Amino acid sequence: MIAPGEWLGLLGGGQLGRMFTHAAQSLGYRVVVLDPAQEGPAASVADAHIKADYDDATALIKLAEHARAVTTEFENVPAQSLATLGSQLRVTPSASAVSVVQDRIAEKSFISSIGVPVAPHIAIRQMSDLQSAPENLFPGILKVARLGYDGKGQARVKTKAEALSAFESFGQVPCVLEAMLDLKEELSVIMARGLDGECAVFPVARNVHHEGILAVTVVDTFVSAMAKPATEAALAIARGLEYVGVMCVEFFVLQDGRLLVNEIAPRPHNSGHYSMNACATSQFEQQARVMAGLPLGTTELLAPVVMLNILGDVWYRGESDVQTEPNWASILSVPRTSLHLYGKAQARRGRKMGHINCTGRTLAQAVDTANKIVDLLNLPVRVTAV
Repeated sequence: MIAPGEWLGLLGGGQLGRMFTHAAQSLGYRVVVLDPAQEGPAASVADAHIKADYDDATALIKLAEHARAVTTEFENVPAQSLATLGSQLRVTPSASAVSVVQDRIAEKSFISSIGVPVAPHIAIRQMSDLQSAPENLFPGILKVARLGYDGKGQARVKTKAEALSAFESFGQVPCVLEAMLDLKEELSVIMARGLDGECAVFPVARNVHHEGILAVTVVDTFVSAMAKPATEAALAIARGLEYVGVMCVEFFVLQDGRLLVNEIAPRPHNSGHYSMNACATSQFEQQARVMAGLPLGTTELLAPVVMLNILGDVWYRGESDVQTEPNWASILSVPRTSLHLYGKAQARRGRKMGHINCTGRTLAQAVDTANKIVDLLNLPVRVTAV
């Protein structure tokens, strides 16, 4: 066990790192962040900041000398950096696990290999792969295999001609072409797996996206009939990866009742932010517990909850470029709301700036509270209970 008072290391300086840092500090740990940016959400609250690229050999040595264990807040940190650190100290998750989920082609191959279904797809490495693609993959979504997130690096394509054009626009980097599916709902399972293989799974979340970015997460004890099979599939994936740390598995539920894995995130996830106010242990505290070798906390849901993502769009009105600070006082005057802002210096359209958790004695009450916030901030998605 790594005792409180010692140092934990973090690769990445974004909002997930900021919330991890706060959680680790609340347990008594000090946090050192390695991030190339001069300032950022995590670096601004960490106890120390190493300003360097993630593959800087000198910086990695310094981090290893400073911290007893290291984690990451985003999946695109170089796997080799994790491997280098892993030869010297505890790294959660491991380089081998992260390397699988950094590449959509490898990720889908792995998931299929353990018997968990994924969407119909093919790997695209060259133009000829698209030219010979099966017709049942159209209309579809072309996704870059690496470095895509929040809808970036994706294109909806109705025909092969559109797919070829999108592939060209992506620079002909490796991609995955997936069939467009008739979705009933989107779910996510957040879980923590400890050094001893013990698992703690958070209540399954139902998610709604807007323009490729998560807008709403709804969580209640009976939020979906697919919660149990989704949980079982997530556990199988964690075991197959020999995963240690906090992980999210995103699922599609089709109109015909089939459950398919969309993708894996080897870190805390936007759809798990509800746990900060609605669970006995947050996903970020779990991340620190795993790193330190502490017992996992209970993931019991204390209240039904709706999480609303707050993007930089709410600082604008219509098409105007003039920014106006949202009226946070009016937001916080709504009972059972908890505001979490990420400390970002500049609001931009589409940029994640914070989130709001709305709890209730019942799911209907949480939904009603959330829709009051939707109206106050003019958010794009209204919340429904089912």
